[in-house]
Amino acid sequence: LKEISKLRIPVVNVVIGEGGSGGALAIGVGDVILMLEYSFYSVISPEGCAAILWKDQKAVAKAAENLKIEAKDLLDMRIIDKIIPEPPGGAHIDVEQTFKNVDKHLNQTLKKLELRSPEKRLEERYKKFRKIGVFTEK
Repeated sequence: LKEISKLRIPVVNVVIGEGGSGGALAIGVGDVILMLEYSFYSVISPEGCAAILWKDQKAVAKAAENLKIEAKDLLDMRIIDKIIPEPPGGAHIDVEQTFKNVDKHLNQTLKKLELRSPEKRLEERYKKFRKIGVFTEK
């Protein structure tokens, strides 16, 4: 995490399936986080959360809902920056189209990031990472 946070080059992370556990922390340290439409991203799996909080595997659906692991929820919470659409039926149905979609969004993102100075990117990356998990109650 420390080394990624200091890279002077653009850092774009793409969640293409399930990003979880300690790996989820590393995904969070980037200039931009892109995520396939039907992917999941969380620091703990719903199964792990249900086992720890409720000691009940029947609570997996409840855990998943509360964790907000879906792309649309993460975008609303500003944890990720963009959702990459998947072909009808999901990424595995048309892998070639999925790669084209990822390539398109990755290139667009890199072009925007390259317009910023390394110093500006590092500052924004730090602020972005520090905001994850911060919330206010209404």
